[in-house]
Parts: sequence; C-alpha cells; structure tokens
Amino acid sequence: MALTVPSRPVCLASVGDVVPERIRWAVETLAVEPGDRLLEIGGGPGVAASLVCEQLKRGRLLLIDRSATAIERTRRRNPEHVTSGRLALETVDAADFDPGEARFDKVFAVNVNLFWTTHATEEFARIRRALAHDAGLFLFYETPTPAGARQAAGRVAEALQANGFAKPQMRSRSATLIGFVSHPA
Repeated sequence: MALTVPSRPVCLASVGDVVPERIRWAVETLAVEPGDRLLEIGGGPGVAASLVCEQLKRGRLLLIDRSATAIERTRRRNPEHVTSGRLALETVDAADFDPGEARFDKVFAVNVNLFWTTHATEEFARIRRALAHDAGLFLFYETPTPAGARQAAGRVAEALQANGFAKPQMRSRSATLIGFVSHPA
C-alpha cells in the first residue's frame, strides 16, 4: 500500500494567522458595534485591528503606534480595511496624539505597558480628550505570572484614578489575563 503525502500542509492556518487568546478576548470584551468609532493605542502588527474591522459597517478604527514598522505591518495585514476606510493608521506616540475634533466610543490597548509602568499623565489626558460622552477606556494585559497580573492590576487602577478616570471594573479571563474598563470620572 502506497502512502500518499499531501503536497501542501493539511492545516489551513499559518503561524501568522493564529490569534493570541489575549487579543481574541480583548475584542470580545469590547463588544464592537457596527457603527463604533474606536481608537487602538499600540496596535503592533494589527491582529486586533483585523478582528475589530471585520465587525464594523459604518464605524471606523484609528490605530496609533509610535513604531513606523508596526504601522506598516498593520497596513500589510489589513489592506482591505484600509482601502474601505474602516481602518486609519497613524505613526505617533500616545503622549503626542492629537485627536482634533475626533471623538471615540471606545479606546483600547492590549499589552501597552506604559499604562502600568508609568503614571502616563499626558497619555491619559489625551485619551480623556478623545473620548466621546459615555465612552469607555479598555486596557488589557497578559502577564507571565499571576503575581505579575496582581501587580499590574494595582498599578493600572491607581494610574487611572490619579488621571481623572473612574475606578475601573476589572475583568479576568485567567490568573494572568486581565482587563480594565473605565471612563472619565
């Protein structure tokens, strides 16, 4: 009996197509509506942007990242969303971001450490300015250990409240995967 070896792998997803659990959970938690206006801070390679834009019809996502390389990776991953206008990209540090007249229903970041490793005063001020009335800020972290998650939780809650946000609601998917939802106080 001859053994037939397929010329292509049976697995349909490449390593680049695998969505990390933290990103999948973050996008689920956002509960994206078709008309939402979202801002993603530090979008990296654009994985979350792909998931968010798939749910938008009239809405739009602006992804900002201080890295031109990250912005280019996002553009390459999401050409159809950029072309349709659902996704806009800007190379800018969060501390220098100027929303102008734009207002967002949801602002989010996944594993952007500056929100728990620094006071992020200027960044939080710019986020507050960018949020629409009754809008929310969503911050998500996956830490290597449960102790790291507890440490991040305390620091994020403290930083949010010190910068004019309400006491955040903490959510967790596991002992190392945590999220925070807050709004201007």
